[in-house]
Amino acid sequence: MSSAIDPTLPLDPRLAGRLSFLPRLPSKPALGPGRHALGLFETRDAILFVPEHVDPRLPTPLVVLFHGGGGHAEKILPMLEGHAQARGFLLLAPQSLHPTWDLVIAGNGPDRERLDRALAEVADRFLIDPGHLAFAGHSDGGSYALSLGLTNGDRVSHLIVSSAGFLSVHVQAGAPKIFLSHGTRDEQIGIDRSARRHAQLLRSAGYDLTYVEYDGPHAYDPSVVAQAVDFFLGDFFA
Repeated sequence: MSSAIDPTLPLDPRLAGRLSFLPRLPSKPALGPGRHALGLFETRDAILFVPEHVDPRLPTPLVVLFHGGGGHAEKILPMLEGHAQARGFLLLAPQSLHPTWDLVIAGNGPDRERLDRALAEVADRFLIDPGHLAFAGHSDGGSYALSLGLTNGDRVSHLIVSSAGFLSVHVQAGAPKIFLSHGTRDEQIGIDRSARRHAQLLRSAGYDLTYVEYDGPHAYDPSVVAQAVDFFLGDFFA
């Protein structure tokens, strides 16, 4: 018997990065203001930041924020935590099982599964607004947000991508709005081989893209992050 893979068989959507998560009515008590480890994993648990004055009965925006390579939730949360508090959106920071996201290393695997569980836990406690559910990230986290977001654009409404090095997409779904930013003095991930190329590809594919270049190194720019938050919430209170 041949051990070769039959090319006529459909690709497992999980291996392609497809999420099973869908927003639903909450079934558990809401969490109070502040940071909460969700208690899903023994190590590198997902952390949810809840701003003050969230009504769990009303649709609430959610941003899922992915850390960079070698990073962790506590390191990346300050990128958006102040905005979450001021603007009233939930902020979920999952953590990769290994030093960086599985897609960066070899392909979609345990990190996709862990993300599915974390999203389900948040949806069990808060009513998530499906029209304002964003994937965001910086560096490796930006690459992961962009790749997984394009793969699950029928579930994710917005992408906030900072200094991403690559995108890897086997299946495209939906049409998320994209905010892509990159520093022109980035010596770690040169802008010509990353953001400028990504912007061209995304525009040619017909995505609604906001592209921002800023004078800076391989670090997110707070003023650009503020623009991205406005991009995400621009029509929420309309």
